[in-house]
Amino acid sequence: MIFSQRQGSIENLVQGCLNNNRHAQKKLFDLYKDAMYTVVYRILRNEPLAADALQEGFIQVFSGIGNFRFEATLGSWIKTIMVRSALKILRNEPLFDTHEPEVNQVAIEWDTNLTGEMLDKAIACLSNGYRTVFLLIEVEGYSHAEVAEMLGISPGTSKSQLSRAKAILQQTLKDFMNS
Repeated sequence: MIFSQRQGSIENLVQGCLNNNRHAQKKLFDLYKDAMYTVVYRILRNEPLAADALQEGFIQVFSGIGNFRFEATLGSWIKTIMVRSALKILRNEPLFDTHEPEVNQVAIEWDTNLTGEMLDKAIACLSNGYRTVFLLIEVEGYSHAEVAEMLGISPGTSKSQLSRAKAILQQTLKDFMNS
């Protein structure tokens, strides 16, 4: 019963947005803005660019809400738009490194001093390409095929970029732990 009531309110919210009801648009924005800002910020690692991506993404949400088919959750549909909005901004910057960094492929055992803050800093140290692939797959849950399509690369490239990102993260975290 709770789900159907929630679903009904989402349907009403979508219908309000379709009717260009500013109150419904504001409610939808308020409902999803924080989570979507987190998504775009993780990819861009730049507050002004993340704010731009968020704004552009919500413009796309409101202009394309008629395309929402209730086949997935509204939040996942919006997240897809936000990821693409952030990736569009990233296209203006080189995404993938042209050189192979030297990385240690040996598994590392972490002690209890590893924090989320350390992990976040290590992820921020990754190049745009490695960070983007890592976040889309490991944090946002996209498949290699989906990431490949979004970034215009092959699934094999997505897999190799993820592998390299993980190796770099291991070395970076090891360095953080030893400093």
